[in-house]
Amino acid sequence: MIKRTTLIEIITVLNIILFLYTGIAKIMDYSVFKEQLAMSPILSWAATPIAVLLPVVEFAIVLMLVIPRWRLKGLYASFIIMTLFTAYIITMFIVAPEMPCSCGGIIELLSWKGHVVFNSVFVLLNALAIYLQRKEKKESGKEWNSIIEYKVFHS
Repeated sequence: MIKRTTLIEIITVLNIILFLYTGIAKIMDYSVFKEQLAMSPILSWAATPIAVLLPVVEFAIVLMLVIPRWRLKGLYASFIIMTLFTAYIITMFIVAPEMPCSCGGIIELLSWKGHVVFNSVFVLLNALAIYLQRKEKKESGKEWNSIIEYKVFHS
């Protein structure tokens, strides 16, 4: 059986790889990324700010995930952004199924349905990691309280 902390670490590393990869891909092909956003029937009005801010947000999430103290916030941010991406992809699939993906890198080769599955897996993994991380924090807090109570009552 995989330990809870190991599972949290695996999910965290998968998120770090995903957001680093997509953030770097967007920066490396910035003009293509911005152009594809400008063609989006949903996001065309905000293509430039999104093209600038999205990689920054992705790198900020990586930073939060790397720093143990901020990990839970990073997992929440990952969950939220992956949920938003999934909602956007489902909307694009309905509104403009022929539009190219602006994800960046090899991920843009996925079909819209493939994107929904891929993103949904990450949404579920993030939800699991959040649940496990909160449980871990709660139990470690109980252990800390037990130590303090022991010292107070046995001094």
